[in-house]
Amino acid sequence: MVMLSRRGFVLAVAMFAAAGPVLAQEKPVEIPPPSQAAVESGASAKAVLAGGCFWGVQGVFQRVKGVTSAVSGYSGGAAETATYEQTNSGTTGHAETVEITYDPSVISFGELLHIYFSVAHNPTQLNYQGPDRGTQYRSTIFAVTEEQADFARQYIAELDATGRFEGPIVTTIEPFEAFYPAEQYHQDFLTLNPTWPYIYMHDLPKIEALQALFPEYYRKDPVLVGKL
Repeated sequence: MVMLSRRGFVLAVAMFAAAGPVLAQEKPVEIPPPSQAAVESGASAKAVLAGGCFWGVQGVFQRVKGVTSAVSGYSGGAAETATYEQTNSGTTGHAETVEITYDPSVISFGELLHIYFSVAHNPTQLNYQGPDRGTQYRSTIFAVTEEQADFARQYIAELDATGRFEGPIVTTIEPFEAFYPAEQYHQDFLTLNPTWPYIYMHDLPKIEALQALFPEYYRKDPVLVGKL
């Protein structure tokens, strides 16, 4: 099986169509929510999550009630290397990341992680997601606070204990230092390009899973970034 980044995915569909179907997004895993509620206050909070291609992760969280903004970008490296071309090399320390701003009175950090681990990505894949390979596609929670870090560690332990995943969760927890918005053409990509082969195969199933597994949080009309 040939593994390609999304950049080569369209060509791959054309080249290998005669050889058989291209693997689509993996099925979501139904998992329990955190056993304890996250302690949060204020009208607005942030979660910074990486889970492979930011197109799909952004698309999922843009359709979650209580999320007021979801922006694709880069975290984990320096400001001068926070570009798609440099991040795609896998040498910058950056991960493709989504900065989520949300209202804790509507949705908690714990429920955001519930969605993140269940439908937004596969947390058992080390330094890759589906066809995308490299540390820039790693599963990472960039903890904005120590409370977020502690909460995430506890929830990961709970999920590993359920045995519902195909292997141990490899999601790392890194301290949040900075978030750099991605180029404009990456923003709202799923919504603007629903027929793009990569989106159709790998990301639209995540939206369907969000609606099926989290109907109480699903919003039909996404909150879009627009012009940065």
